[in-house]
Amino acid sequence: MQEGLEFIQQIVNRRCSREVKLLEICRFLNYKFTGFDWVGFYFSDNLKKELVLGPFVGTPTEHKRIAFGQGVCGCAAVSGATVNVADVTAESNYLACSLEVRSEIVIPIFKSGQFVAELDIDSHQSDQFSDSERRFLEQVGQIISIIF
Repeated sequence: MQEGLEFIQQIVNRRCSREVKLLEICRFLNYKFTGFDWVGFYFSDNLKKELVLGPFVGTPTEHKRIAFGQGVCGCAAVSGATVNVADVTAESNYLACSLEVRSEIVIPIFKSGQFVAELDIDSHQSDQFSDSERRFLEQVGQIISIIF
């Protein structure tokens, strides 16, 4: 996974817009990891207390804005901690983006201690995200925080 982190660092260092960089990271994660079926970013609108959909790869979602506290993404925004849901059907607060989604992981991203965005990944497989993948994705969040 170290080479994946190095590749993401290369993307971050490119001379292009933040949106292009984030879309490239989405494409990389979707390609590199089997079962990362939807990969995207939500930006934080701290004034409105909601998340705003950013670049993503996968099936389009109707959830372009999510209130803090709503669904898995909104809960991660409030807690400021990674949320790894092995079975989304067992979550009472789950916002279904697709009927095929079985598990989800959300990585909050911080810049200078301020919550700025989330990396959200859905899988069509239950219990998709291992501890090593979680740690890797948290490192991805740290690397990309500089572009916010």
